[in-house]
Amino acid sequence: QVQVVESGGGLVQPGGSLRLSCKASQHVFGIQTRGWYRQAPGKQRELVASLSAEGTTTYRDSGKGRFTLSTDNAQNTIYLQMNSLKPEDTAVYYCKIGRRGPDLWGRGTQVTVSS
Repeated sequence: QVQVVESGGGLVQPGGSLRLSCKASQHVFGIQTRGWYRQAPGKQRELVASLSAEGTTTYRDSGKGRFTLSTDNAQNTIYLQMNSLKPEDTAVYYCKIGRRGPDLWGRGTQVTVSS
């Protein structure tokens, strides 16, 4: 069974940067989308960035110009580079791999932006 594990979260000051990683335990066949979501306390999970099978990347408006999604297919890894972080970016960040069959979700990594 494929497992997906996020890493790279932590505590960072406003204006700082973090690079999140999401690694699948093995190659995933039939990928349709890969993306990052986040969920802040008391709020619904929301899309941060996604990459379609056709190679189109979509960003949440609040992340445009600050966040960059990239992939390393050889390493079965998805990255989210986050710059100019703001307190409102504080959340648990989750990676999702959409495919034929059940979507694959990680358990999340906490990002806290605070001075």
